[in-house]
Amino acid sequence: MAAEGYSTFVPPAAESCGPSAPPASMFDSMPGYEGTVAGGGGFLPPPVPAFPVPQPVPGPEQPHWNIPSITEDIARDAFIQFASNKCCYSSGPAKDGVITHMEAFNTYRYRLETFTETRSTEWTHKPYIGQPVDAYVQPPPGPWDIPAKTPNFFVDDKQMIKVPYTSSVKKCHECLGMGRRPCKECTGTGSKLCWVCNGSGFKDSDRCHHCNGRGRNNCSNCSGQGSRICETCHGKAQLLVFIKLTVKWTNNSNDYVVEQLSGLQMNKLSKVSGKELYRDSQYMVYPVIGFPNPDVMQAAQHLVNDHRVKFSQTSRILQQRQTIQLIPITKVTYTWKGKSHIYYVYGNEFEVDANHYPATCCCTVM
Repeated sequence: MAAEGYSTFVPPAAESCGPSAPPASMFDSMPGYEGTVAGGGGFLPPPVPAFPVPQPVPGPEQPHWNIPSITEDIARDAFIQFASNKCCYSSGPAKDGVITHMEAFNTYRYRLETFTETRSTEWTHKPYIGQPVDAYVQPPPGPWDIPAKTPNFFVDDKQMIKVPYTSSVKKCHECLGMGRRPCKECTGTGSKLCWVCNGSGFKDSDRCHHCNGRGRNNCSNCSGQGSRICETCHGKAQLLVFIKLTVKWTNNSNDYVVEQLSGLQMNKLSKVSGKELYRDSQYMVYPVIGFPNPDVMQAAQHLVNDHRVKFSQTSRILQQRQTIQLIPITKVTYTWKGKSHIYYVYGNEFEVDANHYPATCCCTVM
């Protein structure tokens, strides 16, 4: 039993928390934004253009579609560099192997990029510190009428804008307008049970020195006050509530690589660049015509149609760009110590793929 004159254990008060999410009544009804909710109201489809949009036109003619094959010296140098970057590969096959045959399997990569702008709105809030309040001064502009910065084409970006004439002041829903909330550590009492004496005030028949016989210690989380400043309103008790517009620019890109029969895995080509043969950039591109490979023209037709249908429904298309790259692939056959082997040199970077290098050793990392 605690000694006379010392505090005994006090049951913690129940924590009276405000709602964890803003109530629907906290948000005013704004014309043109009736579907906007806290956390986002989904993407807003762009309005129908007031003026006819420019029609796509065929891209520039590109009469020279071919590229010379790599030389034997380039193939050998690339192989030597490849082997030197492998700690377990001997340089012998790369330096002393005799190239007996080189065969080009150059392929094409068609890429379509559609640069789009999407807009979405949501109710949000911040602590009220005297900012201007303009709700109902006049109707707010529509989400697609609000000016945003001029984006760099084909570069992902985002901008967040406070919608004019939607700002109002509301009582903080988390602290119920008090500016402070009960401390979760001590449930609002300002003190916690002494862990040394377990609340008795005594330890081994002597007064507990840790709590001075009180049986409880001041809560370090709230400095004994029993409450902490509300993290939502930062102690201001009021919130500035407004609609936030998020403008997002996205470069949507799809590639098509013509199948080649060299034996090199197709996924290797995604990491290299090629010789650009064709480039066409305009508001809406016209599918490539007159290209010598019919697979490329068919892929262009499919992707152009697919992008228009897919992105025009939920976003505003700002610009499209289509390119064709020729990716050089050379299959090199060579002999070393009387046996025949192969490797591949591909891309502008002269990357090498040699899965069956004939002179390797087992490395152990200590």
